[in-house]
Amino acid sequence: MAQTAETIEQQTSDPQNAKQTVQSAELSEAESRPQAAAQTGIELLLDVALPVTVTLGNAELPIQQVLQLSPGSVIRLDKSIDAPVELFVKNSKFATGSVVVVNGKFGIKIKELFSVDSEGLAAENK
Repeated sequence: MAQTAETIEQQTSDPQNAKQTVQSAELSEAESRPQAAAQTGIELLLDVALPVTVTLGNAELPIQQVLQLSPGSVIRLDKSIDAPVELFVKNSKFATGSVVVVNGKFGIKIKELFSVDSEGLAAENK
């Protein structure tokens, strides 16, 4: 890659910034390399990881109650214990499920899947 440089002067009120160096670059063509098993379309995205958020329920507390929270405090949520949890990707609900335990860790068993329309609203899959 070849580069040329030139100095230009600009009229500024700050004498420290009176001269600036501007460089222009000459770029050569990028070499195309053959890929082993070239992927196209959706295949390029299939390995991208997306964060999934699971919501057990919600609660609203006055600031005074939040400030009084301590270890052992219990916050009552707005859902019953048998209500399904909601799964979100980028604030879009895509499924509901139930909490399960798998090898000593929490998991979610999917009960219902939703599609997302062009406006980002969940629509039930049937």
